[in-house]
Order: sequence, then C-alpha cells, then structure tokens
Amino acid sequence: MPKLLLLLTCLALYCSTYAQTATLYGKVVDGQKAHVVLANITLVNTANRGAAAASTLTDSLGSFALAAPAAGTYVVQVTAIGFAKKETDPVAVTGGASIALGTITVQRESKELQNVDILSMRPTITQLADRMVINVQGTAMAAGNNAFQLLSKSPGVFVDPEGSIQLNGRGGVTVMIDGRLTYLSARDLRNLLESTPAENIKSIELITNPSAKYDAEGTSGIVNIVFKKNVLQGVNGSVYSSYSTNFKQHFYGAGTTVNYKSGRWNAFLVSDFNRRGGGREATFTRVFRTPQRTTYFDQTAIGNWSNIGPPSIRVGTDFTINQNHSVGIIGSYFTNTAEAEFLTETYIGDAPRSPSQYIDADNFNSNTIRNGIVNLHYTGKLDTAGTTLSADFDLAGVRNKGDGNFFNRFLRLADGQQTTDNLYTYTPNGFDIYSGKIDFSHPLTKTQKLEAGGRVSRVESDNDFRFYFNNNGKVPDPQRTNYFRYTESIYAAYLNWSGSLGKNTTLQAGLRAEQTHSKGESFTTGEVTERDYLNLFPSVFLQHKYSDNYNVAASYSRRLNRPNYGNLNPFRYYRDPYTWTVGNPYLRPQYTDLFNLNQTIKKLYVVQLFYQYTKDVMTELPIPDAANAVTVYTTGNVDDAYSGGLSAIIPVKLAKKWDTRNTAQLSYSKFTTFQGTEQLVNEQLFYYVQSAHTVLLPKAFRVEATFLYRGPAASGLYQQKALHRIDLAFNKSFAKKKWELALNITDLTKGWRYRWAANYGGNINEFDQYMRWRTLGLTLRYNFSKGLKAELKQRSGPDELNRL
Repeated sequence: MPKLLLLLTCLALYCSTYAQTATLYGKVVDGQKAHVVLANITLVNTANRGAAAASTLTDSLGSFALAAPAAGTYVVQVTAIGFAKKETDPVAVTGGASIALGTITVQRESKELQNVDILSMRPTITQLADRMVINVQGTAMAAGNNAFQLLSKSPGVFVDPEGSIQLNGRGGVTVMIDGRLTYLSARDLRNLLESTPAENIKSIELITNPSAKYDAEGTSGIVNIVFKKNVLQGVNGSVYSSYSTNFKQHFYGAGTTVNYKSGRWNAFLVSDFNRRGGGREATFTRVFRTPQRTTYFDQTAIGNWSNIGPPSIRVGTDFTINQNHSVGIIGSYFTNTAEAEFLTETYIGDAPRSPSQYIDADNFNSNTIRNGIVNLHYTGKLDTAGTTLSADFDLAGVRNKGDGNFFNRFLRLADGQQTTDNLYTYTPNGFDIYSGKIDFSHPLTKTQKLEAGGRVSRVESDNDFRFYFNNNGKVPDPQRTNYFRYTESIYAAYLNWSGSLGKNTTLQAGLRAEQTHSKGESFTTGEVTERDYLNLFPSVFLQHKYSDNYNVAASYSRRLNRPNYGNLNPFRYYRDPYTWTVGNPYLRPQYTDLFNLNQTIKKLYVVQLFYQYTKDVMTELPIPDAANAVTVYTTGNVDDAYSGGLSAIIPVKLAKKWDTRNTAQLSYSKFTTFQGTEQLVNEQLFYYVQSAHTVLLPKAFRVEATFLYRGPAASGLYQQKALHRIDLAFNKSFAKKKWELALNITDLTKGWRYRWAANYGGNINEFDQYMRWRTLGLTLRYNFSKGLKAELKQRSGPDELNRL
C-alpha cells in the first residue's frame, strides 16, 4: 500500500504541472457515420511538418483527445487501415482551453486487384509499444484454415501437441479473444480454436509485455485473437464446407456466420459443426538405474482420436442506447463427445535389446464435454473530453463426463507365461466461474491519460474421479480413486498512467495488485491445501521517436502463472502399467520479470531485445521409480530460469506480386533445480527462422508458402531436438468474390516431429512423437453481404476458463 500511495502521489504531482495545456478532442466516423476504432491521430505543427507534436488512437467509440505541447498552429492527421488519409483545417492554439474538433469523416479506399497494395498480399505487421499486431484478414493462410492452425503459423509462436503455446521460445502464455482472457486448458483451448474458422479473424496481437490494465496471468505475455467486426447493414455473412485428411483419418465440417444490423441493434450468430481428430505414432525409451540393477524400457505407441457433436453456437447482440452508450449480451454453447484410443507395445529387460517381458496395453477413452458462457457488457463515453467507462459480467459452466477402459496383457518371454489386468475409470468433473470487471479511462490533460479498474472472480471446481479393477466385475481401487474440490477467488485493482514527456517521447506506468485465495480439498485423503497471497505487478513503457524511420520502445513488467486446476488435483491419470500422471496440490505459482527493447526501422523492420527471469518455474517433471520401472509424470516447481536474446522481422518484396515476411530469433535459456543435494542445469542456445511467401497470380489466384526451422531448445529438465515444416496454401476467389476455394497443405515434409529427452542421475527418459501434422484440406465458402457499414462489438468468455 505505501508503494501504491507513493505512485498515486507522484502521478498527481506530475499531472498538475501540465494542467494548463490545451486539449484537442473529437470523433472519427466513416461515410456511413459508423465509429472508426483504433485510427491513428497525429498532431502536426504547421511550422514543422516533418515531426509529430503528439499522437494517439481512437477508442471503441471513435473518440480521441490529445494535447498540443505549446502554443502554435496545428493540423490533425487521421490515418486508418482501409481508409484514405484525412487532414483537418489549421487550428490555432493559444492557451489551456479545450478545443472541440467535432466529427471527422474519413472515406474508405477502393482499389482494384491489379492496383492492390503489396501489404494486402501477406499479414501486415505493426509494432506498437507493448505488442506486435499481425493483420491476417484476407491472406491465403487464413482462407481454409482454422484459428489453431493460423496461430501455429504466427511469427515467434510455437504450439505443442497438447495445445500449450510458447511465445519467442518461452512458455507461460495467456490467450485472449477480443481483448478478453479465455482461461481454457490447453486441450480445450485447442478444441475452441479448431472450431473457429480463420476467416473470422482480423488480427493476432502478440503482447510480450502487457501493461497493468491486463490480468497478471501469463509469464511470457499474451496472445490476443481479434475477430472481424460486422461491417454491413442488414443481413450478411458466409457459409462454408470443408474436408481434410492426415492420410490416416478423414474429417469434415460445415458452418455459418450471420450478422444482422438494423438501426440501433447489431447481432451475430456463428455456428460450427465438425468431425475433427488426429493421432500420433510414438516411441518411448527409458533407462532406470539403481546400485543393484539397470532396467531398459522400450515402447511403441499409436494413438487415434476424434470428436463429433451437435453444432457449437455463439450468438450475441449489442444495442446502442445513444451515441455515447451501448449494452450487449453474448452467449455460447459447445458440446461434443471425443473418442480416443492409445495402443502400446512395451519391452522391458535388464540389458539393451534383450527384453524379459512384453506388455500389450490398449486404452480406450470417451469424454463428453458441455460448455456454456454468458457475457453481459456495457460501454459508455461519459463526457466530451474522452472519459470512458466499461463493465463486464461473465458466468460460465463447464461439465465433463468421461470413462476409460484399460486392457493390459503381460507376457513373460522366458517361458511364455501370460497374465491380464483390466481397469476402468469414471471421471465426472465440472467448473462454475463467476467474473466481473470495470474499467475507467480519463484524459487528465491534452497529453496525459489515467486508467483505473478492478476485477473480481470466483471459481468452483468439483472432480469425482473413480478407479476400478475390472477383471471379474468392477471393484473400486481406493489407492487410485480421488474426490477433489477446488475453489479460488481473485480480487484485482490497477492504476495506469500514460503521457507525453516531450515532442517525441511518451511514457506509460502502471501498478496492478492481485489478491488470491484458494482452497483445494481431497475428500478421499482428507488433505486440505489453502493459499492466500497478495502480489504487486508494476509495468513501465518508454517510447521515443527519433525520426519517421526509427522508433525505440523499452518496457518492463512483472507477471505470474497460477497452477491450472487439473494440475492441482492429486488424482492418478493412468496411461499404462508403467506410466501415469499425478497432480500436485503443493504446486506454487511462478513469477517472471520481463524486459524488452523494441526497435522499428522504416516502419517495416522490427528488432527486439529481450530478457526474462522466472522464479519457481512450473514444468513437467518425470519421476522415475527405478525399482519397479515406473515413471510418474507430475507438474512441479524448478528453482529458476533465465532467457535472453533477440528477434527480428524483415519483410522483403522480391517482385511486384511476390512478397515475403521473414522472422528470426536467437536466444539463450537456462533452467536450474536441485535433486537432493545435486544441482541440475539445463541450458541451450536456441535459434528460429521462418519465411512466409505470398504470390499473387492472375484471375484472383493466390499462393502462400511458409518455411519454418526451429533449432534445439531447453524446457525444464528436457532437451528438444530441432524440427522443421513447410506449409502451402492456395486460394481462388470467383463470381465477384462471392465464392472462395482454398486448398491447404501443412507439414509437407513431415518434419514437425517432437523429440524430447531428459537425463538426470543416470535415468534417461526420451520420446519421439509425430502428431500427424501433415494434412491436406479443402474449403469452399460462399459470402453473402450487402448494405452500409456498421460496427459490431464481439466478446469472448470469462477469464478463468484457461486454467481448467
């Protein structure tokens, strides 16, 4: 609290010194009087046209406010993607009074294909002070893909087979949709993104150093997926059908997006029906060492899974009360049933390639999920100076009902003696989430703005996991059955200030406080784990424009990752007689300090230097039971991790209609922990190269190719070997762009293979898995639209879903 009071006092004193500066405010709309959001507003002194005196962005209502640093004559320049540049008449500033510029109307740019701007050929990348914005709307990679595939191709983004995301080689990434966190487990997040057509996405924002306004969750930053907005009056939308194959399985899908705008009402419906799936071919190699003996474990595995269910539905409506206030409601419902099989063959012996025992283990699992979310929201502009207020309330319910059959056959190779062991699990579980937040923004002067807000959330989780012997009827196994309940409450508040320190320098500073109280209770063992902790999360951003061709931004923030609810449940998740995963109720949050230095050259090239220090790193830990040749996987805390390096984005135009975007990264990572009294160190120099090419051909035909190479990497106790992939996309529009046909080929050379290894205390744990990334997909889409431009505010679900 003393730190918070000191910050508030300093901000107040600083703000008072600028109280006499003049504020220019207004609103930007298009030709149909719809708000233009995130338009660039630049204040230029007519006496010095070469430099900007101040700049800002329009808010969600198209409004802006900015200050002249001194008396003089100025013009306001308005630029926005898709609109022609607009400049106001000169305005004389002589004192500290506010100056109303009224409504500024900008007109959309209309270009024929043969005159298309080269930036529309590929995802346009914009580097801001705290984030990188990748505009994917209209690219061939977006056409025919889903959101999960699109995200995995974004520069610096790595997605593992379970759906966990790394950003610039670092884990602990939080995912948002339309600026709102979507707390799903990695696997459920993958299901959500796979059910979302990429054509519905406008841009992907990589927020490597979030400000205090954002939740502190996510030690490596935030990935924000921004959906397209409805832009037409009346009824418009699209219908699609798709087919894909990984050359072992076949999948299909269909869906529709419908938008409706009439007067003050704005509504949408998104529905998706798909049969999705995947599989893997894997080998697992382990060596267990004790003073008495060494055991060798060799396993091959084949996995197949698919899910199908009723269409997922997402509907919403906004009502504009007047030009300053709007309210709305969003609802979504998703359900499907997943069927999976995991078939393994294992050989165990005391010498390499000399097994004494063979185990045939076949696992068959089924799970039905139901997920419903409701969001109520309000957005308002409180005065002409640009003061805004927004509020959200979310209610979510998630229910899972699953079961599994495990059939194990043991064969002693010396004499052919055979035994069997059959098992059964029943795993019903569910979550209820309640969340509310409020955000307030107020311009203090023409160059300064104060933001404040708060958030309260509550999570209640119930997990009744039952395990049975099933050799002669179901007999409960008390050692592997567990009934677990978890509750968590988070109370958060933040204060964020931004302003100009001169003609070309801006500063943003913020402080966020989060109080967390959690309770995990195992009714099976009687074990109760409670935690209550308060943390402060500062953030600072300093940006300086040296010239129109060179801009530098430095930033710092502190972040955390809380354990997800499943990792806290001490239930044993069974895979085979020698492998299982167990939860860790003592798992602690991890904390990270992030430092970034971004340089933008000629508004095209981006170079980023970064460093992060993480304490109490959460990572998967393989725990060997050498005496029984068993490996137990759990999520635990290693001591520390360090990571630093640089990355660069270099777009190059090779020909008039051949454009490339190239990304490279070089970094060093180091993880340390102790096993008993021995310190274990895992370190690696990491490099990453991606080159995306777009070629425009005659008759609205477009080709994109992405080449990706990812070098060896370190993560926790594991070392990962290099992997690579080539993706191709072909897109053809016809009938005046009403129809679109897209063909996508991913991982053409089958190089996206996961090979991990850990070696500690002489115990070796290696696995080599190919997750059937190589796919061929075909999508046909029909677009229908007519009318005038409008704006629709789309939102997503509550924050806590990401940690289920």
